[in-house]
Amino acid sequence: MNLIVRILVTALALWLTSLILPDRVEILGGDSAGGRILAVLIVAAVYSVVSMIVKPIVSVLSLPVLVLTLGLFYLVINAFMLWLTTWLTNQDFFGEYGLQIHGGFWWYVWIGIVVAILQLVIGLFAPKKG
Repeated sequence: MNLIVRILVTALALWLTSLILPDRVEILGGDSAGGRILAVLIVAAVYSVVSMIVKPIVSVLSLPVLVLTLGLFYLVINAFMLWLTTWLTNQDFFGEYGLQIHGGFWWYVWIGIVVAILQLVIGLFAPKKG
């Protein structure tokens, strides 16, 4: 149940980010409203799985840099998670669904900040376990 809530919160955060920055963030796929919702949910599921599996590994490996920068390196890690999600969803096995971020490294960092803040705010209103 916790995974489903996390994916829904991430989906809403990604969708709102694509509305806030329409020229930089684009969620591909779906001509109808249902197809659009499915595209956002697929991208959110991939982003959530990447964040659950890859992010802890990268965080542990970059622990000295995280300590040295007092945690600011998490911005780079979040940008990498977005880049990895963009790369994964643009592969052939996802078909027409995917995430595109237009711009360079700094746009990934800014979009990562926006998504993280939106996830935090939306997560405050999400149902909690137990």
